Amino acid sequence: MRKLKRKIDDTRDGKVSATVLLPDRYRPGRDPLVVLAHGAGAGMEHPFMTTVQRDLADRGLATALFNFPYKEKGGKAPDTRKVLEGCYRSVADRLRNDDKLAPGRLLLGGKSMGGRIASQIVAAGYPADGLIFLGYPLHPPGRPDRLRKDHLFEIEQPMLFVQGTRDSLCNLDDLRGVLGELPAPATLHVVEGGDHSFKVLKRLGRSEESVFAELADTCADWIGTSISR
Repeated sequence: MRKLKRKIDDTRDGKVSATVLLPDRYRPGRDPLVVLAHGAGAGMEHPFMTTVQRDLADRGLATALFNFPYKEKGGKAPDTRKVLEGCYRSVADRLRNDDKLAPGRLLLGGKSMGGRIASQIVAAGYPADGLIFLGYPLHPPGRPDRLRKDHLFEIEQPMLFVQGTRDSLCNLDDLRGVLGELPAPATLHVVEGGDHSFKVLKRLGRSEESVFAELADTCADWIGTSISR
């Protein structure tokens, strides 16, 4: 397995960091690349992000992580929507055109806010082959009446939603109702007992490693059946 590091121009004339884990048998021009953005509270070096990246790479999937500008600069408050979306586009463009990657297919997504930003740029027309949401924030904290759903109806690509049953930012009944109406193929995988960060109830007796394995297996299987055919 190889790790590539990149510095990518963002929309504010600065640079953001990105890392790519490449499986040993990665084939430029043929194999997919998964690009995952972090959530609002933690950058790309958070253990959740790096563990998902490693586990996906272990399953043969080239996987990229990157920082949004505010995290690159050590900030806590997320950038504006315009900056977040512009950064994601810049990163995706740079990785798509990287000679060492040249992905056969490009999948975008991320944890919570990162996945939401990916969905917004794809809904606005950015080209991608699929979307992966690890804890999609269907509504803001404490506002279950404000569903972030309208732009999802503009997406044509297949989507995978991985959600915990205790996710405080996503009522599963509401999400199922939305997915049932979407014109694009949408798959839901539920992690029993998982919260927004996929931490499961202790009484279920599951290890953290088994939960991460479930996330990675779910993503790899979905890509194999819905994207790579």
